Amino acid sequence: MQIDQDALGDVIKRLRRAEGQIRGVIAMIEDGRDCAEVVTQLAAVSRALDRAGFKIIATGLRQCVTAEADGEAQTVDVAQLEKLFLSLA
Repeated sequence: MQIDQDALGDVIKRLRRAEGQIRGVIAMIEDGRDCAEVVTQLAAVSRALDRAGFKIIATGLRQCVTAEADGEAQTVDVAQLEKLFLSLA
């Protein structure tokens, strides 16, 4: 499965945002910040990573639906998409 360019840009933005959040969490830990604040930021990073993964899966599903609507053979393995989705859920 290939990610289309529009979705790819969005995924990269999400991952870069998560990268910045992770650097922030590391700084928080090094500064001895409160545990609850650190965990809150870790949860935000986790959600950002999940959203990037779900965006990739959604792109695959869109390709599948578009191919079917155009009468083309599906180039996406639906079982693989399901497995990927469940790995994020």
